Amino acid sequence: MKILIVGAGMAGLSAARILAKYHEVTVIDKGRGVGGRMATRKIGDCQADHGTQYFSVQSANFQALIDQLLTESVVSTWQLAQRTNIRYFGSKGMKMIPKKMSENINVILNEKVCKIVNNKLLAESGNEYFFDQLIITQPVPQIQELLNQSSIDISAKDESVLNSVKYEPCIAVMAVLNKETSIQSGGIILENKPVAWIADNFQKGISTKPCVTLHASANFSAENFEGDLNEIAQKMLESVEEFIPKSSIETYQVHRWRYSLASSRFHETFYQFDDKSIFMAGDGFGIGNVEGAFLSGLNVAEFILEASLKTVK
Repeated sequence: MKILIVGAGMAGLSAARILAKYHEVTVIDKGRGVGGRMATRKIGDCQADHGTQYFSVQSANFQALIDQLLTESVVSTWQLAQRTNIRYFGSKGMKMIPKKMSENINVILNEKVCKIVNNKLLAESGNEYFFDQLIITQPVPQIQELLNQSSIDISAKDESVLNSVKYEPCIAVMAVLNKETSIQSGGIILENKPVAWIADNFQKGISTKPCVTLHASANFSAENFEGDLNEIAQKMLESVEEFIPKSSIETYQVHRWRYSLASSRFHETFYQFDDKSIFMAGDGFGIGNVEGAFLSGLNVAEFILEASLKTVK
C-alpha cells in the first residue's frame, strides 16, 4: 500500500517510522530539513533552538523513544529552576531529534504540495504522488488551504473539526552575545512582558558561544506579527535588558512562527475525513505539544495498520 505523509515534523515522522515497516511510505515537506518547529539555526559560530525549546514525557510509548535517544546522546535532560519536572531537549539542537527519527525513511524535501486530485497529490514542482492513504500533518489552516485548492467536498463534521483547531503565533529572536548570561538553569519563564521565555543556548550546551533565544508572548506576537522585524526585536530585547544587557548583544536574527502553539485542539489524536482515505494528525489533535504530536502520528499509523490487516483477512 502506498502511504503519503505531508509534513516531516514529529507527527509525520512518528507515523512514518511505524508504517514504513509494512508499507511503501513517502514523507513530503516544503522545508529544507525535517523537524518543523523542532528547529535549530546556526548564526556564525553560534547555534540556537528557535522553535520548540524543550518537552516533557508522560506516556510509555514516547518514553521508550526518548530513552533510546538518551542512550544515543541525541537527547539530554534539563531541570529548569521554575519547574519541578525534568524536561528534555536535543543534545546538539532540537533538530537532531527529527533528523534521527527520519533515518531510513523516504523523505522528500523542498516540495510544496498544492492540490489533491482523487488519489494523487500534486506539488508546485509539477511532480505527482499517488497514494492509497494520505496523512496530512501540517497546521490545520494550511490543510484548509490545500482542501480549498483541491475542490474537495467535505462534510459538516469535517468542517467542524477543521474550525475547532486554533493556533497562537510566536515571534522568536536569536541574539549572539559577547559574554555569558547569569540566567539560572539556562532558561527563564517571564510573566506580563513582551517576552515570555528566554533560553541560554550556551548553558544548554548546544552552542559554543553565548547565544540566547527569546520567545515573545502570544499577545505581543499577535499584535506585532506583521510589523517591522527589526523594531520588534528591539522592543523584545529592551524589555529583558536586566537579563541581557544591550552592551552584550553582537547581532540578532528574527523568525516568525505563524502556527506556534495549538491553543484549541480537536479532542481525538487524529481525524479521518468522512468517506475518504485522508487523515489529519499533529499537535492540533489530542494533548498537543511535542509528545502529543508524537502520539498523534503513532495512533493514526496504528489505525491504518489495523484497518489494512482487516482488509487482508
